[in-house]
Amino acid sequence: MPTIFDSDDLDVVCEMMRRTYGTLRMSAREGPHRVRMARDVIGTAELHRIRFSMRCDAVSPPLDTLVVGRVVSGAMRYRDRQRSDDYGTGDIYLMGQPQEQYETTVDAAGADFAQIAPGMVNQIAESATALPIRFLGYRPMNAAAARLWTVTYGFAQANAVTAGTEPLLADSISRLLAAAALSTFPSTMLHDPTIEDRHDAHPAMLRRAVAFIESQADGEIGLADIAAEARVTIRTVRLAFRRHLDTTPLAYLRRIRLARAHRELTASEPDATTVAAVAARWGFLSRSGFTSRYRATYGCTPSHTLHRR
Repeated sequence: MPTIFDSDDLDVVCEMMRRTYGTLRMSAREGPHRVRMARDVIGTAELHRIRFSMRCDAVSPPLDTLVVGRVVSGAMRYRDRQRSDDYGTGDIYLMGQPQEQYETTVDAAGADFAQIAPGMVNQIAESATALPIRFLGYRPMNAAAARLWTVTYGFAQANAVTAGTEPLLADSISRLLAAAALSTFPSTMLHDPTIEDRHDAHPAMLRRAVAFIESQADGEIGLADIAAEARVTIRTVRLAFRRHLDTTPLAYLRRIRLARAHRELTASEPDATTVAAVAARWGFLSRSGFTSRYRATYGCTPSHTLHRR
């Protein structure tokens, strides 16, 4: 369930902001000084929905998270040592680079934003130089990228309550938010495998990766975990699965989880569980997507399997 805050006491507001966002220095203009906030924790990510009734300025310490947001009302300005950007209603923004201080001016604004662990972004993107991914711009690359972020955030918010009790679903949403950030803003991400990656993508390495996936399918694993177990880079893992199995590591993981979900549905009593619960338990984000994939694989709906006795 979301954590809710609502106050028009400026001292209480400032204390909440410092407690939530670090040693933030905040100054507000003439009142009223009301701030409302709701926060959901989903795996390694957080979703924040915050509304200001006043105009205020804030100086934030360097963040240890990546923050991507959308202005839903009013206007905001972000400044750091490299740029000063103004955002209005509907604009998607990257607040700043992790580990860099920034300043904010909020003019009776509301924003919905996600805090994403930089480590999750690096796991998904993996730089060829082993350096952390760095974003090269603070606005979406194009209108389609902006829409992608809006849809992804909306999906995460809609599933926040369920994700609070299903670790695999929470992990999948955390990764989805990180991937959406990489697809929304320009960055130093490198896609192509190197010569070393091509050399290392051999069958023995693939067997290690497959064995790990099959033994850990009920855990919160991702590409970085699979690559670490196989003792190669993420790009090598991707190349090996594409070369030898004509699929991707995460698609293979979804296949194994689908099989485990099928086994659970087959063994369960209808009054003991639901299709939605099983889908969430095995990390499937969308009920309709789970049903479609299940039907294509097993020739019937998951509901039919659960109730066929």
